[in-house]
Parts: sequence; structure tokens; C-alpha cells
Amino acid sequence: MADGTKEKQQQPKSSFCLHVTECFQDGSPKLSRKSSSPDNLEDEKHGQRKPGGWKAMPYILGNDTFERLASFGLLANFMVYLTRMLHLDQVSASNIINVWSGFTNFAPLLGAFISDAYAGRFRTIAFASFSSLLGMATVTLTAWLPQLHPPPCSPQQQTLDQCTGPTRAQLGTLILGLGFLSIGSGGIRPCSIPFGVDQFDPTTEDGKKGINSFFNWYYATFTVVLLISQTVVVYIQDKISWSVGFAIPTLLMACSIVLLFVGSRVYVHAKPQGSMFSSIAQVLVAAHKKRHIKLPEEAGIVDDGKFYDPPIKGFFVSKLPLTNQLRFLSKAAVILDNDLKPDGSPIDKWRLCSVQQVEDLKCVIRTIPVWASAIVSFTSMTQQGTFTVSQALKMDRHLGPHFEIPAGSLGVISLLTIGLWLPAYDRLLVPALRKFTKHEGGITVLQRCGIGIVFSVMSMLVAGLIERERRSFALLHPNEHVSFAWLVPQLVLMGLCEAFNIIALIEFFNREFPDHLRSVGNALLSCAFAGSSYLSSLVVNIVHHVTGRNKRPDWLTKDINAGRLDYFYFLLAGTGVLNFFYFVYCAQRYHYKAKNVYIIEEKPYANQVELAATDA
Repeated sequence: MADGTKEKQQQPKSSFCLHVTECFQDGSPKLSRKSSSPDNLEDEKHGQRKPGGWKAMPYILGNDTFERLASFGLLANFMVYLTRMLHLDQVSASNIINVWSGFTNFAPLLGAFISDAYAGRFRTIAFASFSSLLGMATVTLTAWLPQLHPPPCSPQQQTLDQCTGPTRAQLGTLILGLGFLSIGSGGIRPCSIPFGVDQFDPTTEDGKKGINSFFNWYYATFTVVLLISQTVVVYIQDKISWSVGFAIPTLLMACSIVLLFVGSRVYVHAKPQGSMFSSIAQVLVAAHKKRHIKLPEEAGIVDDGKFYDPPIKGFFVSKLPLTNQLRFLSKAAVILDNDLKPDGSPIDKWRLCSVQQVEDLKCVIRTIPVWASAIVSFTSMTQQGTFTVSQALKMDRHLGPHFEIPAGSLGVISLLTIGLWLPAYDRLLVPALRKFTKHEGGITVLQRCGIGIVFSVMSMLVAGLIERERRSFALLHPNEHVSFAWLVPQLVLMGLCEAFNIIALIEFFNREFPDHLRSVGNALLSCAFAGSSYLSSLVVNIVHHVTGRNKRPDWLTKDINAGRLDYFYFLLAGTGVLNFFYFVYCAQRYHYKAKNVYIIEEKPYANQVELAATDA
């Protein structure tokens, strides 16, 4: 994997809280001059609203927390709902979950574009909140109204596959509700963090401290939501009533909308600044138009007048030097006759781009191979909400004679693994590794990603072995069930996979993307989850149709005791091994982002500008 010889900057500290803080802070769009104006009389005279700071946080965090509680509370136990309430087979249920999860993870990319270029954050969040409320209400109705779900079915009928499935109208109503939820997530998730940052003044010490605290509170609420959704909400759905279990998040979502609008008087509204996607498109078009010109041997020197490299203007904007990687893109910045106006600006932005635009695109392209490997490694994680739940349904989940753990709650084991491992890793393992590797983070970011991929392979391998033993026991003892504790090893390994892979990728995208493009980097991580959902759905359907031949049940048949789920897990493990070698190949050839210069403007109206050279 990538070693320190190619790394051109020091690793940031490996504190988990620091990872999350830097990730969200660097990935958030910067404040406009109006929104970041200090608290003084001059601003009040000009009618500028000073940042509300913590006064606005209960409304913003409440809105985002309730939206995630609605979405995650639905997804955590949705496999059980689809199989037990709608009587779908596990392949069809898995496809619905994977397609919905993929669409939900792609939606924030579109939501970020609409917010940055046209609507603004508050309007996007407001519209998306109503969409989430409508989606949750629709899903709740499918559980509440008898007309919107199939008639009840006894366990004996389920075993004999005699249950009536949903009609097209019933299934269509459910999918409509899921679509509204995806639209809501696409608007709220990419906007809630930068909208919260807008409420603080980063030019003051209190504002900087407030921003750091906001990120910590944001992640804290995220963790609480996961724990509540996989325990309390799942238990209500599983043991009390599906309609009540869905109605609670629906009511909370309604409360979040009220909170959002109640706080409208204290919000700072940053104006839309435009989307970076147009800049990327301009570089591609300009490079294509100038594809026949020849570049100098060394493209690192730009002050000779051959490349368009205007000064950067803005707030906390980084400036990248021209590199010799992906040289064909550098042609977009070559100045030809009649490319510039008398004032030095380009005549046609689709023919001449700046060095900064070119390097921005290079940073994006360099990360694509690593991003592709993440899609495959995340595929194993998607099984926690589908086939792992199917396994749990065939196990004894009792804690004592009276309490039974819902199948959808077993994912808490992975969360607990992450919570216990990260502090030990940060406080004990990283200092020890630092003495040997001389890296401030102990090991490089890409090395942590590789370790995460290894854990994902191990989790699928162990899952296959456990499922083989569970199936053998079930066939020999039809009236007995093994303990749910058999699933603990694979869930622990999956938690370690997330602790290494996901957190390392968050840091990777935020380090390797320029400051003003880090929101795109965070969106790419979400798109990797979406890609893994679609890839998982593709693999499931191929296995389902290919393995069920000669009157034999397929590997993923409805009765997992008759199928071979263990073979499916082994298939994913084998795919993960190939992905690991692909990742090692890409990591060894990866060149980390070059040093950049930050243009730090301490006050929007100040006369002095400080240039600070720093490592990326």
C-alpha cells in the first residue's frame, strides 16, 4: 500500500473526533461575506443579520436528527417488515432495500447541486423536510390501513409459503413513500451541516469554537440516532405494532418542521454561490478543444505567461500549483492568441480555464480508483440490513426467558465495536505505531483503507462459515435454534471494517480534495454507499437466477435452511480478495496532493491578507 515516500504531507492526528470535525468542517461550503460579518454597529446599520450561533442550533440539529431517526428507524428493521408484513421473499425484499438505499445515497449529490446553485440551504431543507414527512406518513399508512398491506399470515403458513403477497397498488404505495423519503434525505443531509456552519462567525474566536462544538454535537446526535433506531424503534416495531413504530418517527419529523420554521428569525441565510460541476465541465471542454497543442516539458512553472493562473480571491481558498500528472488536462490552461480580454480575464470560459480549475479536476480524477474499490468493500456492509437479519430470524434471540432481541437490533454489536475500538486505537495503538513508522497518524490513510478491506473479507468469510454450521444444525435439529451469539464474530469484524475503512475514506476525500470541492468529496463517499447497494442488488439477482436450476432451490431461496447463503457469503469474500489486490495496485501508484497555499482573509473588509503555505 501507499508508503511514506510518496506522501507529500504529514498525516493529521488520528483522533476520531478530530477526523469527524475536520471532515465536516473542511467539507462545508464557506460563509458568504454577509453571513460572516462580525457583531458590530456597522453591520446593524447596513441591515446585515449577525450570526445567531448557538441560538439556531436546537432548530437545525433537531430537524436533522429527526430526519435521520425517521430514515434509519425505517431501514434498521425494514427487512423484517417486508418479509413478515408484506410477505415478500428475501431476494425481492433485498432488492427493494438496496435500490432504495442506493437512490437515497445518490440523492444528496443532486440536493447539494440544487442548494448551492439555485435554492439556497434553508429552502432546500424546508422542502426536503416536507418530503420526508410525506414519505414517513405514506409508509406508516401501509402498516396501519388493511387495504395497503396483504392479509395477516400465520407462522405455519409462512413456513409452507402459503401467504398472499402484496398487490401492485400496495407495493406501489410503499415505493412512493420510500421515494419521498429519498428526496427528503437528498435535501437535508448535504445542507444541514453547512447551514449550521452559516450560523457562526469564523472570523471570531467564539465563532471558531462554536463551529468545532457544532461538529461534535452533530456526530453525537448521529450516534444517538443509530442506537435509538436499532434498539427502541426496532423493538416497538417488532413487539408492539408496526404502525406505532412508524408513527413515532413520523410525528418526530412533523415536530422537526415546526422547529425549523420557529428558528427562522435567528438564521443567517447564505446566498447560493453556484456549483463546482460547471467548472469541471469547462476544463474537460477546454482541454478537448486544445487537444492538438503541445505542452512544455515541465508544467510546474506557470509564471512564464504560458498558463492562465490568475490570483485567487475568496475566503479561506486554497491555491494548488500546476502538476505534471494528467497532462492532457493542463492544455485547458494554456493561453493562446485571442484567449484573454484586455483586463486579463478569459474571453471564453469554455476555452480557457485557470490552473486552479485544472488541478481541481485532477484531484477528483486521481481519487476515482480508490473510490471504486470502496464500492466493492462496502458491499459486505450492506448485508447487515438484509441477509444477516434473515439469519437472525432463524436463531434464538432470547436474553432470559421473557425478553427477545429483535432481529434488526443486532447491528448494535457493530456500533459497540466501533465505539470501543476507536478510543483504544487512538490512545494506545497509534502512539506505538508512530514510533516505528514516524507518521503522525501511525499509518497512512490508504493503509488504513486496506486494513478495512481485509476486515470486510474476513467478515464475509466468517459469516459463511457460521452460516454453514447454523444450517447444518437446523437440518439435524428442526425444532431447535442456535443462539444469536453465533453472529457476534462477523458483526465485530464488520465493525472493525467500518472503523478502519469508512473513517479513513472520510479523511482521504477531505485531504485530497481542494477546500472548495470537499463537499463533492463527501458526496462521493455517499455515492460509494449507493454504488455498493446497486452492486449488491445486481449480485443477488444474478445468484438468484443462476443457481436455481435443475429443480434445485437457489442459494438465496426464501427458506435459508434450504438455500446456501454460506456460498453467497463466500462469493462476496472472493470478490473482496480481488478488490484488495486492485486496491493495493491503485494505492501503490497514487500520488498525494501537492502542497498548496491558503489565502486567509482575516476580516471580509480588512486591508491585510495573510498568505500561509501549508501542507495539504
